[in-house]
Amino acid sequence: MMVDRLWTTSGYLWRNGEGALIRGAHRSVDAVTSRHAVWVESRGADGTPNLVYAGLPEGIHLTLPFLEQQTGSASAAARTSSRRRWDSLSTEAAGSDADLVITGHDTRHARHLPQARSLTLPFRVSLVVALGDGTDVLQRVSRKDRQQFARQQRSSRWNLEVAGTDADFAYFYDRMHMPTMRARHGGSARSEGRAIARAEIFRKGMLFFLRQSGERVVGALCRVKPAGKTLVLRLVGVADGDPAHYRGGTYTALFLHVLQWAAQHGMARVDLGGCEPFISKGTFQFKRKFHPEVVLPANHFRHKRLRVTVVRDTEPVRRFLVENPMIALDTRNRLTAVYFHDGRRPARAGLPWRTAGMASAVHLDLDTFLHPDGAAPLPPRHDTPPATWLAQQ
Repeated sequence: MMVDRLWTTSGYLWRNGEGALIRGAHRSVDAVTSRHAVWVESRGADGTPNLVYAGLPEGIHLTLPFLEQQTGSASAAARTSSRRRWDSLSTEAAGSDADLVITGHDTRHARHLPQARSLTLPFRVSLVVALGDGTDVLQRVSRKDRQQFARQQRSSRWNLEVAGTDADFAYFYDRMHMPTMRARHGGSARSEGRAIARAEIFRKGMLFFLRQSGERVVGALCRVKPAGKTLVLRLVGVADGDPAHYRGGTYTALFLHVLQWAAQHGMARVDLGGCEPFISKGTFQFKRKFHPEVVLPANHFRHKRLRVTVVRDTEPVRRFLVENPMIALDTRNRLTAVYFHDGRRPARAGLPWRTAGMASAVHLDLDTFLHPDGAAPLPPRHDTPPATWLAQQ
């Protein structure tokens, strides 16, 4: 039993642990186990770009499903996989049938990757809300959300339940979290296993339910980091995975109640979790309303990046780039919003980026980005320099 608990704890910390020691260990292990890059082709249907995800294997589960969803490309069942040498990735990208190549890499691999028509993104970003003394969390959301929240509170329809029994955990995990993951992500759903969630999050954290007219409708399982006085939202779910529970401000109310609880119980911050580095990501836009700071993750993803490279200038590629503004890194390693546009497609400025941790926004003309020297056609020449603000870690 003791061995099982140690194995469970060490596995959780390996995946989620923070600090220089664990990050350094990950880099050392990656240097040995990732001598060759994965190469996953996701061939699109007519009117969608052909994608390749290359590099570190975790991107197959953390990055590629989002890209496939946003481009309308094939699902996981239609992928083909192989492996490539890191030092051949630039040549492989130019010679492939891909329209877009997205490479997940440690910063030490950057010299092997395409430079032209490329952007460097963080592998993931985290969104963290700082709670100062006397913090009024309601001031973090829009006036419309505050008014709706107040109306519901006055009618006693919402109240926060702090739960702590094994039966409560089972109800949350089996009736809320897992049904929600299946409903939202289907075959690409990912989460912590039941035993790990119970031992490493529930037993070392807090379980909250938001009740509406007495009924549990939304839940959140959080881990507590006492040293940093941080509450980390790790798993969430709605009753039976029913999407109706996302409407009417209920989901927003859960987050506000949890933020209020954290402020009242001496927490210094609430980590709302991470997401892919795209302004168009629904998770980013939802959590942005609570005015978090966008930061590089504190775990092993801190030194990992995504390189987005355009291999062919096609209508589907241009449509994807315009519709999905990105969070890139500039030459000073600052997080920067990037909006693409061209003569036919305006920048998608209706997706806001402003929040703490984001340095600025850059609007890039696709004609200039894809043909910086006026030359055509693609595939690109690899001696063409990237945009001058682009980070090249």
